[in-house]
Amino acid sequence: MERWRGRVAVVTGASAGIGAAIAYQLQDAGVNVVAMARRADKIQDAVNAARKAAESRHRSQIGKAPERGQLHCVKCDVSKEDEVLEAFKWVKDNLGGVDILVNNAGVGGNTTLTETNTNDWKRILDINILGLSICTREAIQQMKARGVDDGHIVHMCSISGHWLPRSPEWSMYYASKHAVRVLTEGLRKELVAAKSKIRVSQICPGLVRTDFFDSFLENQDEVWIQNQLYTEDIADAVLYVLNVPPHVQIHDIIVKPVGEEF
Repeated sequence: MERWRGRVAVVTGASAGIGAAIAYQLQDAGVNVVAMARRADKIQDAVNAARKAAESRHRSQIGKAPERGQLHCVKCDVSKEDEVLEAFKWVKDNLGGVDILVNNAGVGGNTTLTETNTNDWKRILDINILGLSICTREAIQQMKARGVDDGHIVHMCSISGHWLPRSPEWSMYYASKHAVRVLTEGLRKELVAAKSKIRVSQICPGLVRTDFFDSFLENQDEVWIQNQLYTEDIADAVLYVLNVPPHVQIHDIIVKPVGEEF
């Protein structure tokens, strides 16, 4: 991670879970992190809690630097284009621009195709697909404007992007993650056509212990009897794709807990 020290990474959805873990690991590797979330006031505490939880499990981080990078907490709801544009403008004006983008913000929910409210579908599509795409566009444009040809875009996908829906309540979420896979490959081909050395990767986690299910699943007992990953496991994967030599592009990583039943 030495070549990334002092450079700028944007992490969306950083106020909890995987996003907070990615933010603290990048910060510990000496990267200056712009952590974005709707709840910007919760980011610092979430990042500190993620670091403490990992340390309690005696987990080491890849490429830990002697000095931590900076952590900037910026309000940004990726489903609102004006907030995304304002947040990236802040990055440009205050830090010069983006070198790494981790598109981590994402939502799920029970969304059948016969009964679900349109706004619930729209929320998933606006965040998981359009928000990711707008952030990617703004990051790439900042890289090009500064002549950065070794930047990196990381999309947080899901094992759901590799499967057909396991139940009818999850069709729209699965569809959004299949779209992320398509967008990842589309972006790679755009960059190849432009003869750019900017890299793109996606990470596809299996079951991770987070608060992801809290807003829409009343009984989580069935979920948490499964083997599970921790948020730092996914952050490790992000640092891995960033840490390989510049001529190597890790295009897709599936990370599952040992013994996962689905």
